[in-house]
Amino acid sequence: MSTQKKNKTYKKIVEKTKFWPIVQLFENRNKFMEDVSKKTERKIQKKIKEKDLYEEILNTVYKEKLRISNISWNADPKDDKEFWNSIKEKILKFEKDRNNKKISMEILPEIIRRYTKEITGNFKRSHYGFAKRVIISFLNRLLNTSRLRNPFGNLNLESTINIVGKKNKLRKLSKIGTIVMVPTHFSHLDSALIGYVISHLGLPAFMYGAGLVLYNLKIFSYFFNSLGAYKVDRRKKHLLYLETLKTYTEEAIINDCHNLFYPGGTRSRSGSIEKNLKLGLLGSALEAQKEITKKNKKIFIVPVTFNYQFVLEGPALINQYISSKSSSDYHLKNLGYSNTYKILLFLIKYFTQSNKIAVSIGSPMDVFGNKVDNYGNSKENKSLKKHFTNKKEILSNLSEKIIDEFMKGTVVFPSTLVAFTAFEIIRKKFKNIDIINLISLPEDEVTISLEKFKENYNKIIIRINQLALDNNIKLSNELKLDTEKQISNGCQKLGLYHTPKPVILKNNSVVIKNMKMLYYYRNRLDGFNLDKCFSN
Repeated sequence: MSTQKKNKTYKKIVEKTKFWPIVQLFENRNKFMEDVSKKTERKIQKKIKEKDLYEEILNTVYKEKLRISNISWNADPKDDKEFWNSIKEKILKFEKDRNNKKISMEILPEIIRRYTKEITGNFKRSHYGFAKRVIISFLNRLLNTSRLRNPFGNLNLESTINIVGKKNKLRKLSKIGTIVMVPTHFSHLDSALIGYVISHLGLPAFMYGAGLVLYNLKIFSYFFNSLGAYKVDRRKKHLLYLETLKTYTEEAIINDCHNLFYPGGTRSRSGSIEKNLKLGLLGSALEAQKEITKKNKKIFIVPVTFNYQFVLEGPALINQYISSKSSSDYHLKNLGYSNTYKILLFLIKYFTQSNKIAVSIGSPMDVFGNKVDNYGNSKENKSLKKHFTNKKEILSNLSEKIIDEFMKGTVVFPSTLVAFTAFEIIRKKFKNIDIINLISLPEDEVTISLEKFKENYNKIIIRINQLALDNNIKLSNELKLDTEKQISNGCQKLGLYHTPKPVILKNNSVVIKNMKMLYYYRNRLDGFNLDKCFSN
């Protein structure tokens, strides 16, 4: 199956933005925040016995004070220290009276309201229109290399961003239920890209979570603060904050707001599709479905797979991944982007050469992981009330189904195959060496004859084609080229801006120049059992 299909223009699902659910929600922003706070308080009071609430609040205070002293950010509230000192002073008054009702009636609500305010974003229609024009114009000019020399010519994002998969089903389901979109996460570019996809498909704006660290960057903060983003502070792991965050997304979904979040949590450090998904926010969708079932309303989970030929942040990400596997801090160099200038530089560099990007819309499913038809029905979901018995089991099954769709949505480029083939040839040659030492091998040990490389590449192509026939993977249009052109194309595109490049063709040989980055790109095809092609 080739992914080379022309993207058509889609009409807006809801023509007037004033009728978008997210717009209507934020017109009553204060009421929404109050609902989130009150509901969170009730949940915490059910989870924590009254006699234990004192200890939970005190622990929260100490963790917050520790965060302020160790990892304070510009995006943090200016009165952070003052607020938590005040809470500490109030809670310690009840040290000898831990069952006092004022703890749950006064101090807990004060903390929860604080967290709700920190998390809550906003949505302004005028800003949305402006941001949409900026993003599309920006991507247009960067994605169409030739237009850099003629910025006022006709622009065409569709020639570079190829959207495949269940587009029409997604549109139909968005009219009859609430969409929770769950994409893979590889690059800083993901958020801009998914914004384009949502707009291109004519869908109303989505609510989405943005890491608080991104609010340190002025350009991101400007857009996030008015485009429906809610702040996610990953430093805060304690119950009171996490319960507020989950309730926030749950209430937004109950209010019919389409939602988007990355179930992997952060960008994939290894380059592979994440296999351990964060179930907390998926749990919010499940809780929301439980509440709206009585209203005969439905929530649909839609996996989305991003496919890039290279990821500029790759070196920083693989360094972090390797460092997590090694006791040495040698690889902890160049860990990423810290300011607006570097983010923009990343985007500009990324698109100064023509590069295909594929976005795969996976099969929509209900919150139990059952695939649904165009009317939102599945064979299994006719009696939803029966299914809410084992939350852990439901979320585990849903997680597996999402990962399965991520895998099926993977689009194979020649560059990906070149990386996998080259790395596995070297791995087989040095099968008794661990990964840390393998990526440090000298160049003379990691040069492969072109003849041997082609032989193994063709073995993988056979397996890849079979996976595609079984609808377990997707093929890029470049895989229609003959083998030599595929290999040449793959070597040229692979790690285009990394120094040194992962591989080069030289003297009828494939010379590996950057084994660490080769490993990163090789991991994109992890989980398809392609290594078995090298068993003989």
